[in-house]
Amino acid sequence: MNITLIGGSGFVGTRLIELLKQQGNHTLLNIDKNQSRFYPEITAIADVRDKEKLKPLLHGQDMVVLLSAEHSDNVTPVSLYYDVNVEGARNVTEAMDACGVKRIVFTSSMALYGMNPVNPDEAYPATPFNHYGRSKWEAEEALREWHSKDSADKTLTIIRPTVIFGERNRGNVYNLLKQISTGRFLKVGSGGNRKSISYVGNVAAFIAWLVDNAQGYNIYNYSDKPDLSMNELIAVVENALGKKIPAIKIPYTLGMLGGYCFDALAKITGKKLSVSSIRVKKFCSISQLNADKLHATDFKVPFTLSEGLSRTLQYEFVNQIKDDITFISE
Repeated sequence: MNITLIGGSGFVGTRLIELLKQQGNHTLLNIDKNQSRFYPEITAIADVRDKEKLKPLLHGQDMVVLLSAEHSDNVTPVSLYYDVNVEGARNVTEAMDACGVKRIVFTSSMALYGMNPVNPDEAYPATPFNHYGRSKWEAEEALREWHSKDSADKTLTIIRPTVIFGERNRGNVYNLLKQISTGRFLKVGSGGNRKSISYVGNVAAFIAWLVDNAQGYNIYNYSDKPDLSMNELIAVVENALGKKIPAIKIPYTLGMLGGYCFDALAKITGKKLSVSSIRVKKFCSISQLNADKLHATDFKVPFTLSEGLSRTLQYEFVNQIKDDITFISE
């Protein structure tokens, strides 16, 4: 097939292109507003907000993998979430219709389940707590509307992953691993809260599996199992790096107070800081995701969660020879 990735210059897209190229079964095109650092030869520069520029690029394509998104915690103006995530999805489907493309895989987010959901499965009601989660839900609705107009011939697969980590990523999990590995780690609360997380190598492998196996309309939560508590995550880091990690424990109330202080400092200085009240809240929350539907398919996860963490830790904090290419996410 001819496969178009939209937003493939980013973290997940780069790993997915690498995997699909290794498999050698498909012809690939990457559409992104940013040039790919690894695959410029297959990249066309375009923005999902420009529908007319998308149409000629999708001629002759068989499937779209829609990865592009505004996803940071503090995007300004907030209208960008909706312009890119919602209207961008509509633009993609309109361009697909104009070019006769009937298959799409869309990466959504568990953020649409809201803060502290109790192990939600795919039927859990959408209760997003921020603009990012709300815009992802509205994008899903736009895609479902597109699919419903010709459901017999169209294929729509939605993936709702947890936070994704891995080599080269600069997001919340990387910041956490860095703090733990360097010993500059403040553990807020007891550390017993469990979190679902996803290794990028596994997420890319699942999308690649869907390219060949997706049918009809399906939604899949994605997380690697078993879920780890904060205390268990610290133990994995200790084992991977072969050292004991000191951790200072502070009460949740004090941690949130510190987060609000950083919020005020960020507002005064106009700078984005690595600590905020929302990040403290996320750190201490229970964010487990039911991924039974996914793990009941024929898809085989290539890496265990501990292997993914170990590979990331070795690359980021042990290996000395590496380039400076990184990907920013939450």
